[in-house]
Amino acid sequence: MNTLSESVMTALRLIVAADPVLLSIVLRSLAVSACACLLACSLGMVAGSWLAVARFRGRGIVLTLLNTSLALPSVVVGLAVYLLLSHSGPLGFLGWLFSFQAMVLAQAVLVTPVVTALVRQTVEDAERHHGEQLRSLRARTLVRSLLLVWDERFTLLTIVITAFGRAISEVGAVMVVGGNIEGFTRVMTTAIALETSKGDLPLALALGLLLLLVVLLLNILAAIVRRWRERRDAGVPGLFGHAGALP
Repeated sequence: MNTLSESVMTALRLIVAADPVLLSIVLRSLAVSACACLLACSLGMVAGSWLAVARFRGRGIVLTLLNTSLALPSVVVGLAVYLLLSHSGPLGFLGWLFSFQAMVLAQAVLVTPVVTALVRQTVEDAERHHGEQLRSLRARTLVRSLLLVWDERFTLLTIVITAFGRAISEVGAVMVVGGNIEGFTRVMTTAIALETSKGDLPLALALGLLLLLVVLLLNILAAIVRRWRERRDAGVPGLFGHAGALP
């Protein structure tokens, strides 16, 4: 390709024609990120909701470590997972290095702190408003956290969408543990980096456009969920009612 316009036109043709290589990379990316998001949300929501209502010695240190983990570079996470899964590592017996499972694990490790921190803040804010009512009813910690999670379900759905967006746009960790092997562990972000370095701009542009489309759709979905919650709050009482009283 001699010009940018030719590269863009070729990229669009690849998308319209549903090029098999392009489609394979996109579907693999979606599968890896969906599995990682499911794992991260399962762990993060439980941990976050518990941290929001639990009070124990050393809680401040735990929260500091949690907030610090949000700034971990993805390549550092990838290196840590690589060491765990390497033949000499504690999980080397699984044989997951440079595999689909390794990429899922790396993305899950990267996204779980994000989910945990956002859920903790959401549930803690709800507990600040409604916790006294629940404590007056002698609700235990687990029951309080479950009730608050249910009442904030629309916000938590937005967090899930955010987690998926964080996972699918990640490149460093999956490249380290996946190896970017064609047909096996190549995802959109790693393929864009590779094809750009090779000078194959049409495929890189096609993948970039599709990645942007996925992110756009996620933001539209998040906006719909927020609007849905606003309409619910305006018209239908939640678990604690409009005025903060139990129904």
